[in-house]
This record gives sequence, structure tokens and C-alpha cells, in this order.
Amino acid sequence: MKTKSGYLLLSTLIGGLLFSSTFWMERMAVNSLLYSIFIIIITFFNNEVTKSAKFKVYAAAHLLAVILVIVNNSSLTLVAYYISLILFIGYVHYQTIRSIYAAFLAAILQFITTPISLIKRLSEVSIGNFNLKPIISPIKFILLPLFILFVFTMIYSGANHVFGHYLEVTFTSIGTFLNNTFGFIFQNLSFGRFMHFCFGTLVTGGLLITFYNKGVEKVESYFGESFLRKRKNKGESSVCNEVVKTFFGQIVNKKMALKTEYIIAIISFSALNLLLLCLNGIDIWWLWLGKGKNVAETNYSSDLHDGTNALIFSIVLAMAVILYFFRGNLNFYYKNKTLKTLAFAWMIQNFILIISVFIRDGYYIEFYGLTHNRIGVLVFALLCIIGLATVYLKLVKQKTLFYLFKVNGNIWFALLLAFSIVNWDVLIAKYNLSQSDRISLDADYLLSLSDKTLPILDKNRARLHFTEGTDTSNRTYASPETPAFYQQQLDQRIGFFKERYQKVSWLSWNLQDWKTAEYFNIK
Repeated sequence: MKTKSGYLLLSTLIGGLLFSSTFWMERMAVNSLLYSIFIIIITFFNNEVTKSAKFKVYAAAHLLAVILVIVNNSSLTLVAYYISLILFIGYVHYQTIRSIYAAFLAAILQFITTPISLIKRLSEVSIGNFNLKPIISPIKFILLPLFILFVFTMIYSGANHVFGHYLEVTFTSIGTFLNNTFGFIFQNLSFGRFMHFCFGTLVTGGLLITFYNKGVEKVESYFGESFLRKRKNKGESSVCNEVVKTFFGQIVNKKMALKTEYIIAIISFSALNLLLLCLNGIDIWWLWLGKGKNVAETNYSSDLHDGTNALIFSIVLAMAVILYFFRGNLNFYYKNKTLKTLAFAWMIQNFILIISVFIRDGYYIEFYGLTHNRIGVLVFALLCIIGLATVYLKLVKQKTLFYLFKVNGNIWFALLLAFSIVNWDVLIAKYNLSQSDRISLDADYLLSLSDKTLPILDKNRARLHFTEGTDTSNRTYASPETPAFYQQQLDQRIGFFKERYQKVSWLSWNLQDWKTAEYFNIK
């Protein structure tokens, strides 16, 4: 059953008003919850949207992301909010989509085509015997030219400063005219506010109105999740084959027999296992057995970065090589047991390499404290473990590359929501200050954290110092400021927070700002 266009158009208009009234000059907080609830309710009563399990799961995921924005109010929670909203729209409007990448792409396509969808819906509206189609239809002839004109106007304004100046003067004059004309009717009306309302209306339309184009779903339907043994035509080729031919030319110009490809795979995996065995042997001897704990012998920053880079290249190489050799009929070759054993051994060695990176990062944190980058290394190592596990499942269950991307995409989204639960800035500040007597404390870094850490920093003013750091050659790479300098910086940060907090309304309320304001007795 098709939803009446009037319902969606009226909802879009109300959503634009809600967007403008709740987000104008406000921070993302309670207003996000109000707007998201509105979008979910309107979508629920849209007869064109099936209320499937995907609807429930991704609506719940988005509501969790919104709650985390209110509770933690961090950059990570905002990222989770936007991604969960886009995935919710992609999945509920395009039910046959299976991967988050296709859902993301479909949602973006729906946003881009919002003006077209609005015009189509307007042309379907009728009031009694009066139909809007004759009035709306001519708009489609000027919509694309207007868009092209806008794009080239922006390009020319950037290329020619004089043209850009006149363009800015023109828009300023239009805004002044609107203020002078309608200001006596609506006291708070401004050109900027009007444009904000228009933007909110377009965003709401993109969230509510389905763009009836099944192109993304059709393309995704060509990708299967399990391998099927098939005979290839003589002239048939694949993307992997074409890439390899580009780099190796005549070596693979002739189609390799399955046995020949099997022998090449055995040699490749054997050599790669030996290479990684040497690297892991060195790590186990120098790092796992305690040699790396000697600060005089170890440059943690260099070792951490080198280890991470080796991990990146190793995992990418492992994925690429495994996906190439197990891309087709080699999965069904009756002698592939040895090849799979070598591939599994390589995965285990990559897992050992990940453990080495964990140990390096642990030593780095032990001596220099927590930072976002060091936490990021741990997260990346965890993602590598998950990647290896899914590659193992791919080989065992004879799955395709599409399956690999689909499963990992879902896991990454779940981890994004899980990591958003943690208040990372507060965790970093508390840990580093509690370990200030034995780590190289970076006061500048602590003062760069978000406002939610201000109460913690204020309670530990005496510990705000910068421990001078040296590298392996005993050269100073960071010179500390005086304690008075850090006290002044902290007072300035507190003053900025007070000024910001008093400018916003209850729509910007979030738990962390409220706690900080309560601590400093700010009303």
C-alpha cells in the first residue's frame, strides 16, 4: 500500500520546522533525540516501509547512538549517531540490501536526489479537483540547469576573487532585503535562519521520502556469499586476473592450469611463512622475553610505529594473497589440504604479530600514558584479529569476498556503538593523572581534551606539570612550561566553558556538560 504524498510532504515540512527550532545555534544533545524520535515515528507510519527485523534493529541502534550523544557527548558518539542514522535510512527504505556499504550508498543517493523526490511527491498532490502536477512539472526543466549554474558559480567565485566579492555582496544584499521586509512580522527571522530551515527541510525529506531507484540493490544482488564451482569460458577473465596480468605480463598471460596455480600458491605461502617466522622470532626474543622493557635499549615510539606498519602491510598482504589464490576453483581442489594448512599457519603468525603490537603499545602506555592514538592502535589491532578470524571462516566455509566485507562491516558498526559507550577523554585524564608520578606526563595534551575533563583537571591542579622527555640518544624532544602557565591555561579553559554553557538552552543539555557545570556552580 502506497503512503499518500500529502502525509510525507507535511511530515517533511514539520520536520524542517523541528530541525530549525531545535538545532539553530545549539549543540547536538537532547535536540538530536527529539529529531530522531520524530523521524522513526514518521517512518513507522509510512506504509511503503516494511516493519521488518532490520527496521527494529537499526532503529534501536540509532536510538542507542542518540542516548550516547546525550550521555557522553564526544566526537565518537557523534560519528556513531550520523552513521547509525544513515544506515537506518538505507536499510528501511531498501529492504533487500545486505551489507552496510550498500545501505550507506543507497542512503546517500536518497539524500542527493531529495529535490527530485520532493517534486515528484508534490506533483501527486491534489486538492479536490485541483492537481498540482501542471504547476510542478515545469520545475523539472529548470532544476538541473539551476544545479549546474550553482556548481559553476561556486567554482568561478573561488577562481576569481573579484567575482567572489560581488557574489558575497549580492547574497548579503538579499539577506538584508529579507530582514527589512519580513523583520517586522517575525522578529527572529533572518536570512541565515531561513536557509537553516530550508536545509532542515531537505534533510528531513531525504530521511523520509524513498527515492524509487533499485540500482544499488540490483548491483548488490550480483554478489553471492558462497563459492560455487564453475567452469570458465576460454575468454572469460576476472578483476584479480586482469590486475595480476598488468603487473606480471606474459608470466600469467596464458591461463594457468589448476595444478600450476596450486604449486605457485604452495611456494608463495611457504616463503611468506618463513619470512614472517623470522620477524616473529625476533619479536618473541627481544620483546616477549623482556628485552624490550629496558628503556635504554628501546625507542617505544619508533618500535610501536614500525610494528604497526608491519602489521598493516602483513594483514593487507595476507588478505590480498589469500583472496587471490582462493578466489575460485582452488577452494575445491582435492589436494588443497596442504595449501590451506600453510594459509592457516600464516594467519596464526599474523596473530602473533598482533600480540607483539599489543605488547609494544602496552609498554608505551606504561611509560608515557594514554592518548587517543595509543588507544587507536589497540582498536586497530583488535580489528585485525577480527579480520583474521573472518578470513579463516571464509576459507573453512568457502565464502566470497562479498561475505567478508559484509560480516566485517556489521562487526565494525557494532564495535563503533560499543566503543562509544566509553568516555575516552575522562578515562585518559584519570589514568594519566593517577600515574603522574611514574609516567612522562603531557600537560599540554591533557589541556587539549574536551570540556568534560575540566573537573578532573581542576581537582589535580598540583599535578599539571610536563615531565621532560628524552629519546634514546638522551636528547630532549619536549621542553616543559612553568606550572603557572598550565594553571593559567586551565583557568582560561574553564572561562571558555562558562561562556559557552550560558549561551545555549535546554536543547543542548547533555550529561557531561551538566556535571561540569554543577562542579563549577554554573547556572
